[in-house]
Amino acid sequence: MNRRFPASVFSRGQEPDARFTLANERTYLAWIRTALAFLAGGVALELLGLELHPELRLAASLVLIIVGMLVPALAWIGWARTERALRENKPLPASLLGATLGIAVTIAGLLLVLAILLR
Repeated sequence: MNRRFPASVFSRGQEPDARFTLANERTYLAWIRTALAFLAGGVALELLGLELHPELRLAASLVLIIVGMLVPALAWIGWARTERALRENKPLPASLLGATLGIAVTIAGLLLVLAILLR
């Protein structure tokens, strides 16, 4: 009986080459580091008290913090989807995170540009 968590991933297919599983795990952990950077950036932006338009600075901080909270969940889903594909010898799924982070950084950047211009 396989008792590894999550069973929805490890109960399917065949055990893949360990190198691929470990690479998938490293990618997951890289997304976790990215989430921590977003959280730290959002907190720092608000707590440093930069002389920017306060509402826009707060909005940019919240975008960064919310994305920092969302990324680990999306990273977990991505890890599980990729691990299942590896185990079932299927094509790897597209990442959910690239577009999410790209949009978030663009929104936060636009808010900061406005905050600088309107200070």
